[in-house]
Amino acid sequence: MGDLVQFTKSGNIGVITINNPPVNALSPGVPEGISESIDQLHKDDGLKAAVLIGGGSTFIAGADIKELAKMALGKPRGAGLLALLSKIEDCSKPVVAAIHGTALGGGMEIAMACHYRVAVRSAKVGQPEVKLGIIPGAAGTQRLPRLAGIAKAVEMCSDGNPMAAPEAFELGIIDKLIEGDLLTGALAFAHEIVAKPLPKTRERNNKLGAPEQNAPIFAAARENARRKYRGLIAPLAAIDAVEAATRMPFEVGCQVEQKLFADCLVSLQAKALMHVFFAEREVAKIPDIPKDASLIPIKTAGVVGAGTMGGGISMVLANAGIPVLVKEADQATLDRGMANIQKNYANSVKRGRFTEQFVEERLKLIQPTLSLDGFASVDLVIEAVFEGMALKKEVFAQLDKICKPGAILASNTSTLNIDEIASATSRPPFVIGTHFFSPANVMRLLEIVRGKATSKEVIATCMQLSKKLGKVGVLVGNCRGFVGNRMFHPYMRESVFLLEEGATVEEVDSALYDFGLAMGPLAVGDLAGLDVGWRIRKEHRHLEKPGIRQPFAGDRLCEMGRFGQKNGAGWYKYDENRRAVPDPEVTALVRKWAAEAKIPQRQISREEIVDRCLYALVNEGARILEEGYALRSGDIDIIYINGYGFPAHRGGPMWYADTVDLKNVYSRVLEFHKLHGELWEPAPLLNQLAAQGKTFAVYSKEQRNFQMAGLF
Repeated sequence: MGDLVQFTKSGNIGVITINNPPVNALSPGVPEGISESIDQLHKDDGLKAAVLIGGGSTFIAGADIKELAKMALGKPRGAGLLALLSKIEDCSKPVVAAIHGTALGGGMEIAMACHYRVAVRSAKVGQPEVKLGIIPGAAGTQRLPRLAGIAKAVEMCSDGNPMAAPEAFELGIIDKLIEGDLLTGALAFAHEIVAKPLPKTRERNNKLGAPEQNAPIFAAARENARRKYRGLIAPLAAIDAVEAATRMPFEVGCQVEQKLFADCLVSLQAKALMHVFFAEREVAKIPDIPKDASLIPIKTAGVVGAGTMGGGISMVLANAGIPVLVKEADQATLDRGMANIQKNYANSVKRGRFTEQFVEERLKLIQPTLSLDGFASVDLVIEAVFEGMALKKEVFAQLDKICKPGAILASNTSTLNIDEIASATSRPPFVIGTHFFSPANVMRLLEIVRGKATSKEVIATCMQLSKKLGKVGVLVGNCRGFVGNRMFHPYMRESVFLLEEGATVEEVDSALYDFGLAMGPLAVGDLAGLDVGWRIRKEHRHLEKPGIRQPFAGDRLCEMGRFGQKNGAGWYKYDENRRAVPDPEVTALVRKWAAEAKIPQRQISREEIVDRCLYALVNEGARILEEGYALRSGDIDIIYINGYGFPAHRGGPMWYADTVDLKNVYSRVLEFHKLHGELWEPAPLLNQLAAQGKTFAVYSKEQRNFQMAGLF
């Protein structure tokens, strides 16, 4: 049975314990160990039942995703779990699944094949496979509706969100909630049911409903999936599989599920979502920072600025249980900032994200102040003032005088040079960039910007802190715009060029929205405020090469006072609920300005809109990668998925380019270079990888191995 699964006895009850840390995944050896344990239970006449339990912190958190990824790339599939599940269900003695932590995916499927399920209140159960672009593949879509009913099974399999044990108990997925020690409670439960008949989940049909009852449930679920998971195939496949459970015998339903599972597994979407899963774990690994680097304890924090960003960052710190001082220059601005924080919390309570009690506790942790005096004792300060170098340097010089030695001084800048900001202090090793994304209390991304002098322990601390704050921290180098905004600039530039050449605002936005982006680029500009980009462009104008075409339509709108959602008019017009309405006046203005600038007008295809905007991203991403400002192409993908609304099922811009084939991307970039000039000069790395028939992903792996070899 090996070390992964142990079989022991407690009186006349067998105990099957899975020990495959950290999450008891169903790696090779685990299913085999469970199977051998069932054989032992069956053969031993002294045993009346068995409890199946997870060692460590959880039951079984699912399949081994590395194995799934290999199968997605065409590695032959093993026997799967179906045979093991039938063996458990057909066992002549009752098997009780005892759940703590999580029973997810394959873990949930094993639990459902047991005759009974007990759980501690804090446990969670679920079928999250859709989040990886696949569906349950071991009868999850067939057994779950038999336990939970159709509506809940459809929801759990198509949304993939876990469910807390008390709700699972109410629904009948779990037979008993255990108070106190799980194993003790599970053994007591096993003694109670020894003499009872053995319920087989696959034979329970009383919750499967009649076709006329089910039809509206499936119709509503499909409509919801199409709206909520635009362009995704797995949620709809999951609904089809659950529907098969209601129309066919169990074995036939399993065959339908297998076929749908196999189709999803080999899809580009599943490969992309698995890439995202691994890339998100990879971002935490920094080649020159050892895993056991010493960390600076962050027990208290200060935030300078209570505007949109400062307020959001204060909430993020408070939500993680860190007391925070929030400083503003005058009482009116401070009061406005605190009122916004309270309003945001109230909205979260209304939406059910937080309880009243949680919010009350968090608000106590946020202390408004007009003076920096209290900052003398904090462990971390995050500056979130207006994006101007002179002001930031002034703030950092003040902090340097007041803050204790060893305190981390971080700037929430989105474009400015961290080394220059650090030069205003006597402690550059303790200065770092923490670029939060707006709204900071919602967006998962945190770009952590490494300065020339930033110390390893400060970097390690901020990477660790990002986890505590519920963020995905990605370490980036210090260049203009860092990774996210440096790439975003050419993306936005092309969207405006396309308008100036004849496309309409709606055509540009809908082409990219239909590709899967959360919003089109022009709608994003209106949301962020067109004046923000205008201000940055004016500040950086002296850095632009003379004679190179620059987009102008956005700046002209700003000169007319059209800043976007904040004042009701930008690329679109906005009603009182900030709903966008197309504005024909903008089309007419852009046409007029283009005529004055002698830019010929033409019909522009959706394909060109998508290619120009996305390949502008990719080309700049290739430069960033080659220059070392991003450690891996996957880091860029994680930044774009979590900070810029890039569709996860496309894997991020660099992964997407890999799937198109870099030869094709390169030839399209060359074409744009010929037509549109210097701005489209192909990145040397794109040229090199296309010529070698390689991908960004392979390049990143080779680079990482090279870095590791050089370091250790």
